[in-house]
Amino acid sequence: MLLTLTLLAIAQEAQSLRPLEVMDLFELEGITSPTVSPDGAQVLYTRVGFDVMSDKQRREVWLHDVESGDARPILDGVGSAQWSPDGRYIAYVRGADQDGAEIFVRWMDDGTTRQVTRLSESPGSLRWSPDSARIAFTMDVPRESKPLASMPKKPAGAEWAPAPKVVEQFRYRADGGGYLDDTDRQVFVVEAMGGTPRQLTDGPADHGGGLMWADESTLLFSANLREDRHDHPNDTDLWSLRVADGELTKLTFREGPDGGAALDGASGTLFWTGFDDRRQGHQQREIYARPLGGGDSQVLTAGLDRTPGSLIFDQGELYFSFVDEGQTRVGVTSAGGGVEVLEVSLHGMGSGRPYAGGEFHVAGGTMAWVGGDPAWPGELHLARLDESIGQVTDVNADLRETIELGAVEELWTESGADGLRVQSWIITPPGFESDRTHPLILEIHGGPFSAYGPAFTFELQLMAAKGYVVVYGNPRGSTSYGESFANRIHHAYPSQDYDDLMCMVDAVIERGIIDRTRLFVTGGSGGGVLTAWIVGMTDRFKAAVVAKPVINWISFALTADAYDFFWQYWFPGPPWDHFEHYWARSPLSLVGNVSTPTMLLTGEQDFRTPISESEQYYQALKIQGVETAMVRIPEAGHGIARRPSHLIGKVLHILAWFERER
Repeated sequence: MLLTLTLLAIAQEAQSLRPLEVMDLFELEGITSPTVSPDGAQVLYTRVGFDVMSDKQRREVWLHDVESGDARPILDGVGSAQWSPDGRYIAYVRGADQDGAEIFVRWMDDGTTRQVTRLSESPGSLRWSPDSARIAFTMDVPRESKPLASMPKKPAGAEWAPAPKVVEQFRYRADGGGYLDDTDRQVFVVEAMGGTPRQLTDGPADHGGGLMWADESTLLFSANLREDRHDHPNDTDLWSLRVADGELTKLTFREGPDGGAALDGASGTLFWTGFDDRRQGHQQREIYARPLGGGDSQVLTAGLDRTPGSLIFDQGELYFSFVDEGQTRVGVTSAGGGVEVLEVSLHGMGSGRPYAGGEFHVAGGTMAWVGGDPAWPGELHLARLDESIGQVTDVNADLRETIELGAVEELWTESGADGLRVQSWIITPPGFESDRTHPLILEIHGGPFSAYGPAFTFELQLMAAKGYVVVYGNPRGSTSYGESFANRIHHAYPSQDYDDLMCMVDAVIERGIIDRTRLFVTGGSGGGVLTAWIVGMTDRFKAAVVAKPVINWISFALTADAYDFFWQYWFPGPPWDHFEHYWARSPLSLVGNVSTPTMLLTGEQDFRTPISESEQYYQALKIQGVETAMVRIPEAGHGIARRPSHLIGKVLHILAWFERER
């Protein structure tokens, strides 16, 4: 009888749950930026949500006590905060009435707060000095320049058009930043209790990448200070900066990126990541170690074949994150070499698509990370070196009691191109019935050198909630499977990644749960490239949505914001020297084959894959007589979801286009 009652209760609970809806985005919350205090006793983290009235992200910094489990909000409208080395203070950036964004310091014993700066521009990369007396930061500084021409004085009361804008700098616009002012990022230092900030660097370059203190008198940072840096955009080096007089000393000397440094202050061992640049589309970083004062370096991750990042040194060991087969892991090494992989899986908030990612921090023997159930946004987890504490937040508990999400299942297939094993995941609709067929959506990640994983995804879960089986995966070119796997598309993109994606679809169809006449495909950025390539190669999909794509590699290489990078790393040379190579990989070259109803969707402020790419394809499809539409997202850049309503508008228009054909 007891078993019967239990089963009845479970059935009733399942019946009370509902599928995900678009407005649930404003109820969703996530955890970011875990930061452990130097003694390991407390953890700062940011609780993120979305405000339905302002259509913006909402942020609160919380403080969690490791021993008692007590958690409370301490800062509103702040993204993250930095502990001072003595644990007495935290520093953070927030708006200050008419002053704009400023640096603040908070005393942690009683909550006393002081505004430290009054700056002309927004500060970033806050770093405490080891004695907790000063704060280093970066800030953009305008270059001195003379106008090319001076407009005559207009008559009193006259209304003239805005003055012409002259562009002369190499990088003049950036996705997410718009058209850039003529500035350089410089390093500053200010007394922690307030005072006049002092500029430490100068010159026409961006300084301050990976800013950190080596000791009370020396800062380290990563930057590309070459005069010909636009011909060598990947060649960053580690630099030592003497605080007293701004003297710079170069610490690394090879061609390639060096950065992401961490330091063992006791032994003076410097750790950092980088690689010897071979101009490949994807190159794995390694962790290097050497004495800070100079000497031979050693590679600590030579056998890992994954890219490490987020280096953190604590109590004699170096912690780092890396993505392995779509899941973000944490590894541990030391100056002696060898890598141990912890039983930790990181997850992000996942308000968009299921990209691999996540954050962690270690200090004072305490590790904090964001992870947990891949079907939901990650929660804060804690562990001490001598005990496992586990999950300590559950910010979406109310939604868990209300909403049924689609189940996520892993799938491996062999590609028909050459038998290469590729990984994918399937999301089945809530209340999935295996004895009937369902429509299918193939969703393709961008990059192309990136990776999806088993992580929460609002967009794809919403598709599943509408009755679709959703398939997403990592075709060749994806990261987290080793350098060779990623570089199978080096100078050959798109190519056999098309076959990998078709094999994923076919493997799900073979299960007998898919209506072969209702297949749909979509993807953004690199996924938009592949979606446009797919409809140029086959008519098996009933409809397609090509989001923020590259359609013509020739025009893209000369309009993208990072135009110094793409032609050197993704192609054998500039387009005027390799026209046929660029054209052979352009989806526009296949437009004459397209018959699939295809919608374009791009942010109007996208400077990574400019909307002119979508406009070319839209007009070409119109000329071809293909059913098409172009959705332009105002204010949005490459990420599209600049505001919550952008994300909602994106997924609703994708679903509406598919429903029109379904």
